[in-house]
This record gives sequence, C-alpha cells and structure tokens, in this order.
Amino acid sequence: MSIQVREARETDIGEIFAIRTSVAENHLSLEQLAEMGITPETIAAELAKEPCLWVAEIDGVPVGFSMVRNETGCVFGLFVRADHEGRGVGRSLLERAERHLFATFDKIWLETEIGSRAYAFYERAGWLPVEKRDLGLMKFVKVRTVASDL
Repeated sequence: MSIQVREARETDIGEIFAIRTSVAENHLSLEQLAEMGITPETIAAELAKEPCLWVAEIDGVPVGFSMVRNETGCVFGLFVRADHEGRGVGRSLLERAERHLFATFDKIWLETEIGSRAYAFYERAGWLPVEKRDLGLMKFVKVRTVASDL
C-alpha cells in the first residue's frame, strides 16, 4: 500500500466533499458546510487562486485530504476516510500541508476539538496546544525548525 499525496484538482471536489461528510468525528453535512460558506464553488475558487488543498490516494482512490489557508498560515482541515485511518494517510497529508505553509510562515496554526482523536494526533505530530477557544476548541501552533526545511 503506497500513499500518494498530490495537489487537488477541480475534478476532485466531489470526492473531497464525500470524504468530508463521511467522517464520524467532527461530522458536518453538506448543508452545514454550506452554511459555513464551504461549497463546491468556494473550494473551486480557492483551488483556482493558489495551491491550498492536497488529496491522498491509495491505488488511485482518494482516501483523504488536507487544506490550508495560505493567507493566515492555518491548517484549515484534514480528513481521512474511516476505513483508512491509522495507515499514515493523515500523517502524510499533515506533513505536506506543513511543508507548504512553512515555505511562507515561521509559525503555523490550527484548531481542533479538545478531547478529540485529532487533538492527540496533532500532539503526537509535534503541535503545541496554546489557547483554549470558544466551542470547546484548542488552538495549536507549530514553529518551523531547521528540520522542517529539509
């Protein structure tokens, strides 16, 4: 099993939404995403501007994605199909997003729910919880090191 992480294309948007709505933890429906301004059209517009989204494939099948906010240095989302969790997909996607953001920022950030599996995942990946936010969220930061430049 080989994980391939590549830049997302507009033709991936349907799969990206299928992955996003398939997760159990932090689940949101298409309607809920739309209420937040996250639609196929807004994602297509983001993709047209600059690289911001990566898809992980196994045997040519999309199994996860990560997305960043280039203007703020934020890892905006990282989601993996439940049947592919624990196989390194999330780690590969996170490393790709970090590499991209560290090309511009010395410190990057993300938010995740306190007590979630993602919380522990980010801690294991070297992210530091720094600020409790509203709605049970924690802000994490990671600082670029010399090793990040390799």
